[in-house]
Amino acid sequence: MLSKNQAKLFFLGGTVVFFLIFLVLSAHTLSSGIPKKTHSENVTAEVAAGKVLFDENNCMGCHTILGEGAYYAPELTKVMDRRGEGFVKAVLSSKTPWTTTGRKMVAYDFTEEEVSNLIAFFTWIGQMDLNGFPPEPDLKK
Repeated sequence: MLSKNQAKLFFLGGTVVFFLIFLVLSAHTLSSGIPKKTHSENVTAEVAAGKVLFDENNCMGCHTILGEGAYYAPELTKVMDRRGEGFVKAVLSSKTPWTTTGRKMVAYDFTEEEVSNLIAFFTWIGQMDLNGFPPEPDLKK
């Protein structure tokens, strides 16, 4: 059993050690070039408008992007690589609910400009350096 004084020293020592670890990891994150990995120089007005549309329509309520969101519908981080612009444009432009697997994509009735903005957003997201996320599927099985 630790005495009161030993417990206090143990707590303070642990706090200092983990605070230092936090500082080192924060410095590493900031110095590792997040703007280089996200290609923030490529954020255009269209990309920003696409992000606003993505948020306003609660796309994360069904989809996952950058590992965040729901798991009901497909992951959208690399959707432009997987499906291509034509497919994504067709899905977003659909005037009726759309499905391939029994799960319906809501028909949002986006305008051409909104579809272009969402495609620009997905293209920008897909070009980020995410250290191998999402992993490539093993198709050999």
